[in-house]
Amino acid sequence: MKIVALAGSIVGSKTKTAMLKTAEMLKQKYPEHEVTLLDLAEYTVEFSDGRNYFEYEGDTKYITETIMTADAIIIGTPTFQASIPATLKNIFDLLPVNAFRDKVVSSIVTAGSAKHYLMVEQQLKPILAYMKAHIVPIYVFIEEKDFLRKEIVNDDILFRLERLVEDTVLTVEAFEAIRMRKDEEYDF
Repeated sequence: MKIVALAGSIVGSKTKTAMLKTAEMLKQKYPEHEVTLLDLAEYTVEFSDGRNYFEYEGDTKYITETIMTADAIIIGTPTFQASIPATLKNIFDLLPVNAFRDKVVSSIVTAGSAKHYLMVEQQLKPILAYMKAHIVPIYVFIEEKDFLRKEIVNDDILFRLERLVEDTVLTVEAFEAIRMRKDEEYDF
């Protein structure tokens, strides 16, 4: 199974910290799976101009192709102005409308306060649904108070990240089993 952990911002440290911890948990619990951390701060990504994702070059091509070949994507995003950052929206714009068909997508959100928890429900989940993702219904919301010196210090958040990792992998396995059972119905 190919799992992409996507840190969807080029600024700040909290989302990257959460995604590094998530990738570490994935590698520890599921060493048999291929885990790729894509931190957008480490790449130069072109703005979407309507081309097919495979027509781009360099970092843009690498990021879009890595996402397109994944079985699961865990998206980490900060909350900026009660919405997702433009860098993450640009990634969605670079991909085709059905980019997440047959893929499981889960979310980790960082924010300065609890007032932004609905951003996932009102901004992120509708985009993922439109792009045909199998969305893991629970998400992990992490506030500024849960971090100290670029570390997550709230044990409840760490537990919830572990659960999100497990739920993401189990959801992929469940959908694979459903697809295999459905494929067996056909004679060819």
